[in-house]
Amino acid sequence: MLGPQVWSSVRQGLSRSLSRNVGVWASGEGKKVDIAGIYPPVTTPFTATAEVDYGKLEENLHKLGTFPFRATQATVEMTVSMAQVGADAAMVVTPCYYRGRMSSAALIHHYTKVADLSPIPVVLYSVPANTGLDLPVDAVVTLSQHPNIVGMKDSGGDVTRIGLIVHKTRKQDFQVLAGSAGFLMASYALGAVGGVCALANVLGAQVCQLERLCCTGQWEDAQKLQHRLIEPNAAVTRRFGIPGLKKIMDWFGYYGGPCRAPLQELSPAEEEALRMDFTSNGWL
Repeated sequence: MLGPQVWSSVRQGLSRSLSRNVGVWASGEGKKVDIAGIYPPVTTPFTATAEVDYGKLEENLHKLGTFPFRATQATVEMTVSMAQVGADAAMVVTPCYYRGRMSSAALIHHYTKVADLSPIPVVLYSVPANTGLDLPVDAVVTLSQHPNIVGMKDSGGDVTRIGLIVHKTRKQDFQVLAGSAGFLMASYALGAVGGVCALANVLGAQVCQLERLCCTGQWEDAQKLQHRLIEPNAAVTRRFGIPGLKKIMDWFGYYGGPCRAPLQELSPAEEEALRMDFTSNGWL
């Protein structure tokens, strides 16, 4: 955890944005935490000896803090408060080690127990590319009724599924976040309220612009921008993953730095392909 001398400088100027961004769905008691907005899943910078580089993390957070993200500032504040009074919310990924036994009933039981015991709101997290397991829609619908489950991040990329979840949970205080910038516009069109987007670490202004265009109904402009984000997004997610994201962060003036083993650095050919995905869409 960062020492107080580092965090004090990071927190200055960000706490005001945090207080402005954190809210509730609507006035009145009984409403859940509002999780709408764009969230960058911030990378962890490492030194050449695979130690966490807290100084570079501070630099990246300062740069990311200039964009109208919902939670770059909140991440800083939440991390500090975790050592004091507890986190604001918990995003809980599906248990998957014994995924053959992870039926809807088992997942409902698991998340219900977590939400029952958690002192903070719970956000469901389905990322089948990494876990091999989708959180079933019927389980999501059931869990959306729990008073301490506020929403879901869905990284599967199936927008019909996202639309169905939004539709079937519409009577609950439950919000859905897209798990990638590649299907952000489509998710907004179907009722999602934001996204947790790796691409926002390098094209933060553009992802936030896409959010604004969708939220204001400027769908033609949103479509044009979304088209230009699809290939770069794929490059830093399923194509080249964390090594690709860290490399492009270096190119955009952030600190990406090395990856920890077992992840390997990109080859020269992969670097060229990564660069092409950004240059061909006008970002480099």
